[in-house]
Amino acid sequence: MAARRFRQLVATAVGVAAAGLAAAPPAQAGSVLLVGEGQSIQAAVDRAEAGDTVLVLPGTYRESVRLTVSGVTLRGSGERTVLTPAAVPAGSACAEAGHGICVTGTADRAVADVTVESLALSGFPKDAVAATGTDRLSVRFVLGRESGRYGISVEKSTRTRLSGNRLRDNAQAGAFLANRTDAEGGALDTGGAMISGNDLSGNRIGFVARRVRDLTVENNTMTGNCAGVFVVGDEGTPRAGALRIRLNKVVANNRFCPANSRLPFIQGSGIVLTGVEDTTVELNTITDNAGTSPMSGGVVLFPSFAGGPNSGNTVRDNTVVRNGPADLADRDTAGRGNAFDGNRCLLSAPAGRC
Repeated sequence: MAARRFRQLVATAVGVAAAGLAAAPPAQAGSVLLVGEGQSIQAAVDRAEAGDTVLVLPGTYRESVRLTVSGVTLRGSGERTVLTPAAVPAGSACAEAGHGICVTGTADRAVADVTVESLALSGFPKDAVAATGTDRLSVRFVLGRESGRYGISVEKSTRTRLSGNRLRDNAQAGAFLANRTDAEGGALDTGGAMISGNDLSGNRIGFVARRVRDLTVENNTMTGNCAGVFVVGDEGTPRAGALRIRLNKVVANNRFCPANSRLPFIQGSGIVLTGVEDTTVELNTITDNAGTSPMSGGVVLFPSFAGGPNSGNTVRDNTVVRNGPADLADRDTAGRGNAFDGNRCLLSAPAGRC
């Protein structure tokens, strides 16, 4: 059912977009650069200017693609447009880094208003889609699977939109949003990033927000991961937080993932807050997440490994049942001002949270 719905959404999006292109006056429309199987997507992207669309026909394309020009749309033909790694990933910074599609800006010049949509990426050593230094990036209706790290990774970026994607069986997170992974520092204000309508399954963690502020995570489905959602902060300032996590289905994330250099083993975690502030978790359905990890449970407040407590967070009006060892678990003894209200649940630790 999920695959059929994804294909229907893609077909609708492509058809509406095509109709819009056909109806627009020529003076207002950008160019459409058509790419067929056997041709180079990168060559078309290199010719594209702001307002142009690179339209990739069905087929398998063994290459990586790097976008650095604002206002460009890279559009496939749904899951029939597949990018896989080149046999010899040389000559491209994106390919050599192990990514499928890179959207790359700089600290001085963000790449703005880029759209990547309606295609599939499979088997890249690092990330299916990797973005850094972007503003108003939109990634939608993308299938990203079996990557060595993330399905979609976005760093040092503002006003991101990730919607309608299927991110499956990636070694780390299905989707990852962060200030940056290669240095410490305070949380980045994302300017209202939106993570909505995505299907995140079979990954280590469905969605990770790391040292960021001001974003919404809603109407996503996380199932079959080791953990559904991780919101990660530390002692840095500005502190991570001010998130809205709402209307998601977080069900049976019970895979076992062994410990790594940053975390103990993970299993059976629904939504985990660690070292964050002023975050609201509301109106979610969080069921059947169970395990024996220190972070197992339905909604878990866990002390940050860097020493930052959870503070001022609100967990309210969720359905949280059949999670183990507890539906609501407040394990952050240093946390202050965290509230639990109106949740439908059976067991909390400590008692009294349900």
